[in-house]
Amino acid sequence: MSEAQAAARTGLMRKEKRTAAGNSVLAAVVITTLKIVVGISTGSLGILSEAAHSGLDLAAALVTFFSVQVSDKPADADHQYGHEKFENFSAFIETALLLLTCVWIVYEAVKRLFFQSVEIEPNIAAFAVMFLSIAVDVWRSRALGRVAAKYDSQALEADALHFSTDVWSSSVVIAGLALVWLARSYHVHWLFRADPVAALFVAGVVISVSWRLARKTVDALLDAAPPGVRIQIQERLRTVEGVLDVDRVRFRKAGNRFFADVSVGLERNSTFQRSQQVSDAVTSRVQEVLPGADVVVHSVPRAGRAENIFDRIRGVATRHNFNVHDVSVQDLNGQLHVEQHLELDERLSMKHAHDEVTRLETEMRIEVPEISTILTHIESEPATIERGEQIVREPKLEQRLKKIVKQFPEVIDVHDFHFKKVRARLYVSCHCTLPDDMPLSRVHDLQTSLETRFKHDAPELFRVLIHPEPVTDNRR
Repeated sequence: MSEAQAAARTGLMRKEKRTAAGNSVLAAVVITTLKIVVGISTGSLGILSEAAHSGLDLAAALVTFFSVQVSDKPADADHQYGHEKFENFSAFIETALLLLTCVWIVYEAVKRLFFQSVEIEPNIAAFAVMFLSIAVDVWRSRALGRVAAKYDSQALEADALHFSTDVWSSSVVIAGLALVWLARSYHVHWLFRADPVAALFVAGVVISVSWRLARKTVDALLDAAPPGVRIQIQERLRTVEGVLDVDRVRFRKAGNRFFADVSVGLERNSTFQRSQQVSDAVTSRVQEVLPGADVVVHSVPRAGRAENIFDRIRGVATRHNFNVHDVSVQDLNGQLHVEQHLELDERLSMKHAHDEVTRLETEMRIEVPEISTILTHIESEPATIERGEQIVREPKLEQRLKKIVKQFPEVIDVHDFHFKKVRARLYVSCHCTLPDDMPLSRVHDLQTSLETRFKHDAPELFRVLIHPEPVTDNRR
């Protein structure tokens, strides 16, 4: 999805959420007003309890309306995870308001059942208002639920759930009013208690809904993980090639967005490029479970399952950001002897360099106890750019070197000789053609032998660099 498409989708989401929340506020104003008027005129506690319920729904709808506007603001320096948590907070406020409604309804119902008799005058207006309330609640519950599901908005979901329960509670109030009307018409006195009983039923419904909302809201505010999601993510991450183990999976939700923090074990000799490739794969696996999640991947170096002694030696060096090469391991009478070349900054003193090597060799013996002895050849790692003085022609020397090459029958051809002087020292480089199927170990041995012979027969050479090429490369 391009940035323009993402911006357009965000704009549409904000418009639809605000429209749904605004329509809910208008509907709540109308319904609450009508219920209060009819409740007072009839004296019905059921309708008054519904009016109180709708009044708090109005307050909740207002909170939702403003929370949707605030939650849509982008992240800033003070709110780096965005403002989506404001929706969760508004849902928490709605839950508290609903519980306060229940306390008042239960108090009034118990008073009317046992301590105070109240005359109720059910009339056509009362029934009309309650049926209108049901129709409006069905409409706005579906409208809010559709937008809430589309954009995973907990604030709109809370409103939709409220209004869906209002349908049932309004139906109970209508039943209570009908029973009171029957009691007045047929003088069945015990049916007069139907209205406060209906109010208690409404309170029970509200408490049930409030409890579910409270649990969901508190879980969101406390960053509780949805059941089973963490295990599902761990199982998917273990299928990523290169992941040795999954150390940690944590995530939190703010509004409709997830933020995931994942820590995975990678082979300690992995390159930065390989580490990035694995991190991208891990991010994709997490987003398969949590679409659109913002994922941070932390890689932890681990010893590979199939590490050989060479890998273990290089692993210790890499841990200290050292570069070892030409590692050689000899088994002499059952004892392992290691020889290696280590590059260190050319600006180090001899004492400092030797201390670094001693520390490295000590750690290698601890981590690879099979090693009996270690011998490290210290090389200077260039830290300055050498300025060449001139490119020189050495036709006689080139002919001498080509004759030497002829003594090595495995070498098919030698060409592209270049000579140069750097700080009064003579450098030579050339290209050497070798068989396509020659093992790399033999290629290295040949290079070393040629370099040695070149310097032996031409002591004036300070540095020799031989570039090997396959036969097929020279036929293109």
